[in-house]
Amino acid sequence: MQEASLVVVLVSNGPGELATWVRPLAESLHRSVLMRPRALISPIGLRLVLVPCPNGTGKEADAARRWSQFEQITPAHQFWHLLLRPKRYGSWPQKGVVVFLGGDQFWSVLLSARLGYRHLTYAEWVARWPRWNDRIAAMSDKVRDQLPHRFKQRCSVVGDLMADLSCHARAEAPLPSGKWVALLPGSKRAKLCVGVPFLLETADRLAALQPECSFLLPVAPTTSIKELEHFLGSSNPIAADYESVISIVKPPEPNQPWARFITKAGTVINLQEEHPAHGPLSQCDLALTTVGANTAELGALGVPMIVIVPTQHLAVMQAWDGWIGLLARLPGLRWCIGLLLSAWRLRRHGFLAWPNISAGRMVVPERMGAISPQDIANEADGWLSSPERLNGLREDLRSLRGQPGAVSALVQEVRDLLPKALGAFKGL
Repeated sequence: MQEASLVVVLVSNGPGELATWVRPLAESLHRSVLMRPRALISPIGLRLVLVPCPNGTGKEADAARRWSQFEQITPAHQFWHLLLRPKRYGSWPQKGVVVFLGGDQFWSVLLSARLGYRHLTYAEWVARWPRWNDRIAAMSDKVRDQLPHRFKQRCSVVGDLMADLSCHARAEAPLPSGKWVALLPGSKRAKLCVGVPFLLETADRLAALQPECSFLLPVAPTTSIKELEHFLGSSNPIAADYESVISIVKPPEPNQPWARFITKAGTVINLQEEHPAHGPLSQCDLALTTVGANTAELGALGVPMIVIVPTQHLAVMQAWDGWIGLLARLPGLRWCIGLLLSAWRLRRHGFLAWPNISAGRMVVPERMGAISPQDIANEADGWLSSPERLNGLREDLRSLRGQPGAVSALVQEVRDLLPKALGAFKGL
């Protein structure tokens, strides 16, 4: 097989960006541009480069390999070596396009300069390096309005990539009838240490209030059922603060496609291993979730949610995104800093969930502090007992989502940067 004469390189960081930005764009590129590895005779290759990021888990490359979308994947720990000596990591064609889809925008600037490729940034909130971008694909007019006048002509508003998630989710098979509650404990170890025991006990307590409830726990691609089970064992000291225990782990059966946790209290937790789980999630009545990109996914799918941050456990502070998480991980000082940050957020009433950040107001409830599973179970019971309130919240989320079509628009931006010499190739 001949080497590709051009390559499109997607640059990203954490599990949320991979699921909601990278995978939909990769699939759409394969459909409309006929890229390798799927189209073996194509002169255009598709590659993924992961960049260093405190929000990464280190397992993103393994998760992306399972999709069979990329002819080459560079893990985050190899990024600096790739910059210094690209030829150690395979042959790189003379022409290509680097597409930023998560992480620090400067890393994709460096990579495109090092490889001599054209550069496209998908800017969700701000385009930080417009001078070194050939094109900027903005989520909203606000991003373009922030640009200096001389760079605005490089920018097109494509919309919110997550708005397309609901279109793909509608094709999924329906869930069994009844009330469904999704449990999203997170994808990073620090969040899982707290989220798994907290949410399983919440499920036990909610099941006592709403016996007809069914529970769905999507297993993040960067973790596994065995690892989730580990977080309820003695090796996780936080688990000792909670009462729920897994008594049985049942594998999938012919009439039951999911593996299941069955707790000592008899609560059945259905485990969705296929990723992404947008179809089943979109059909849930309510989600109980930690902070992070999952709140953006749920918002895009129009799923009502309660966002929980139990600050009685310092580990949840270490799992926060951005500078807050970095400060909370400082050795020696992290306990003091964790307490100060908790107090600061409680007094400032800063938003944690992406729908609230996007709207600039409280759309979905956020519960932060020394909260208990019983507190969250009582609140969830109240929501599930009020279908009108749930429907109103779902409509609020849909109104924030924007119109679908951003993925197709971004594909067109990539196509416009491809060398005209390849325009005769079928599919361009």
